[in-house]
Amino acid sequence: MNQFKNSHITIIGAGFTGLTAAYELLKKGIAVTVLEAEPEIGGLAAAFDVGGEKLDRFYHHWFTNDLEVMGLIEELGLTHKVEISPTNTGVYYANNFFKLSTPWDLLNFTPLNFFDRIRLGLLALRARRVKDWRKLEGKTAHEWLKELGGENVYRVVWQPLLKGKFGPYAQEVSAVWFWNKLKLRGGSRGKGGEERLAYFKGGFVALAEALADKIREMGGRIELNTSVQTISKVDDTWKIETGNGVFTADRVIATTALPLIADMIASWAPAKYVADLRRIQYIGNVCLVLELDRPLSDTYWLNVNDPSFPFVGVIEHTNFERPETYGNRHIVYLSKYLPHTDHLYAMSADEFLEFALPFLKTMFPDLDRSWILAHHLWRARWSQPVVEKHYSTLIPAEDGPLEGFHICSMAQIYPEDRGTNYAIREGRRIGVSLSSRITDHSNK
Repeated sequence: MNQFKNSHITIIGAGFTGLTAAYELLKKGIAVTVLEAEPEIGGLAAAFDVGGEKLDRFYHHWFTNDLEVMGLIEELGLTHKVEISPTNTGVYYANNFFKLSTPWDLLNFTPLNFFDRIRLGLLALRARRVKDWRKLEGKTAHEWLKELGGENVYRVVWQPLLKGKFGPYAQEVSAVWFWNKLKLRGGSRGKGGEERLAYFKGGFVALAEALADKIREMGGRIELNTSVQTISKVDDTWKIETGNGVFTADRVIATTALPLIADMIASWAPAKYVADLRRIQYIGNVCLVLELDRPLSDTYWLNVNDPSFPFVGVIEHTNFERPETYGNRHIVYLSKYLPHTDHLYAMSADEFLEFALPFLKTMFPDLDRSWILAHHLWRARWSQPVVEKHYSTLIPAEDGPLEGFHICSMAQIYPEDRGTNYAIREGRRIGVSLSSRITDHSNK
């Protein structure tokens, strides 16, 4: 095995959390090595090529009130690459399409009677008035949503979305998770009430690559195709064994999914600590990406509120970012959250397309197979932590059981939900915190 030069800090995972932490540490002159198991950086923000342009494997956008990511973009001098646009949001319910982008659309949402439409509008307002999320920790989302809007509003609007997002875990999801979703979307609207979203030219991976370039420019190292097998402490040094050699460091920051971290430290960490890391459940995701020669609709984000339909949404990316960007191809994402043990998770791209087409044709009867120029299937085993009641009691601390071992993963983002904006925030926070500790220690 190769023996690499010691770094002050080794970071496991080159997603936005790991990259941002590395950037903050390097700004303080602290040597950093980032280890990434995949052949590319970005984590869930990885991309592929369509029409000569990078396209996100999984659909992405930012809200206009995502200040952490906007601040990083400005710091890197890349503000000119951000486009903010109004978007069309809709709902598919009972074989019909309904717009749901503005308050006026809400008043015309006929699957609910007039009084339930008023309840739905008031629900969002009441949710945004909640200031202390801790008061919601003991309630599930379905209990809380029924309290706020009634049984009918829950059945038509919210229940299908919960099931689509969390599948078999839908009844366990905390009210805190849903509260934050309502609060966040409500803060990303224009003067007319329309939702406004932001996108980064070249895909989210373009921002990750710009950040990685900055890290290398500052002297940091990023090692790809380097899967970590074990992390252990020998005297005062951390030893990180990988398929690509052994790395040593004074400190380690692990940013991957908690069960993966548990596997890396199981040989020495206390049994209860390892069990606690494995306690938080995750749901996986499969995402079918279609390249079409024409659009399906004029809607960007179509929530599917039909319980017989297997996808939580149909996201027509080129109703947000222009099709000319991708060689005049129209991009559609079909997203399915599911346990990784589900048979759909193991399907090939061709099998998944055959599975999906009948459902798509039900929604869009004119759709013909000949419209599909190409298709791709992407999987994410650790896509979404299941945020249960009293989730705050399940989150592991930043500092591990031995000095110098730290965890900063998306499962620790709370009460907000995981996402690029908060990954950047947490990466900055731990980078600043550890650089301050290291500086204080060296001055003693």
